[in-house]
Amino acid sequence: MRSHLAAGQVIPAMPLALNDDRTWSERYQRALVRYYLDAGAGGLAVGVHTTQFEIRDPQHDLLGTVLSCCAAEVSSYRGESSPFALISGICGTTPQAIREAELARSLGYGAGLLSLSAMRDADDATLIAHCREIAEILPLIGFYLQPSIGGRTYDYRFWREFVTIPNVVAIKIAPFNRYATLEVVRAVAESGRRDIALYTGNDDNIIHDLLTPFPWSDPPLRIVGGLLGQWAVGTRRAVSLLEEIRSGKRSASEWAALNARLTDFNSAIFDAANGFAGCIAGINEGLRREGLLPSRKCLGEHEVLSPGQIEELDRVFLTYPEWHDSCFIEAHLDRWLT
Repeated sequence: MRSHLAAGQVIPAMPLALNDDRTWSERYQRALVRYYLDAGAGGLAVGVHTTQFEIRDPQHDLLGTVLSCCAAEVSSYRGESSPFALISGICGTTPQAIREAELARSLGYGAGLLSLSAMRDADDATLIAHCREIAEILPLIGFYLQPSIGGRTYDYRFWREFVTIPNVVAIKIAPFNRYATLEVVRAVAESGRRDIALYTGNDDNIIHDLLTPFPWSDPPLRIVGGLLGQWAVGTRRAVSLLEEIRSGKRSASEWAALNARLTDFNSAIFDAANGFAGCIAGINEGLRREGLLPSRKCLGEHEVLSPGQIEELDRVFLTYPEWHDSCFIEAHLDRWLT
């Protein structure tokens, strides 16, 4: 897991496949897994924000079902030919997080992406003790979730202590804040740990994150891949993008322009104009347009597109065909849905 993550992977955050009546669609869930595998993803994160935290609620009780379905489909569809980062979201206070970590391990998940949102009012010492306990069960990926969708701020001292946990294998950096992003990277660099892979979750600044040599170590640390809701849409193009970045063939100004185009595309999907209120519905709508989801519905009736978001999606899908996989999906969709 460490070497695979360190090599840099495209890891989509798995959406939840729901019909118009909000019932779960196993057929489309499996089709999504097949799309990500054929697109070249090096991992998959299931049970995370994009999968909708409500799958844990008793009235839905979908966490085990969705984790099991995705793990089984990854295993049966791709076989064991090469490494793959199968990652489970882990949520809740310590008793819940322990149960979720044990469930993920039993289903073959190789790491847990640990959300601390349920403990956002706890002090750092309590949070670190919680992280240590979960890391005893499953290799841990730290998660800096942006405050506007349920996270909180974590300063340099928190991350400096977090990286002393031996079983930490990666950190997803997703505060949507440049200052906070730099604090995480500096904490890892100054800890001396070189076996922790850094992944961008900053969907608003993907390319710059992947291009930057961070200056607090020699050689400089780099963010090597992405674990992103954005990369749930246009995954094949994301794989090509990561390969291009490694090649370094574009000029600095070309990369800056490309980053602006990708960020503009993301602004409609993630509903930046409305404080990200429609981000899950936006991802779902992007996939629904391409036939990979039966609807854009979410478990929560409040999770809908914002006013004006559909027009923004129309605009960016027309303006930026390079960021979605329409032709690739059209060629393979019938097979994925079989």
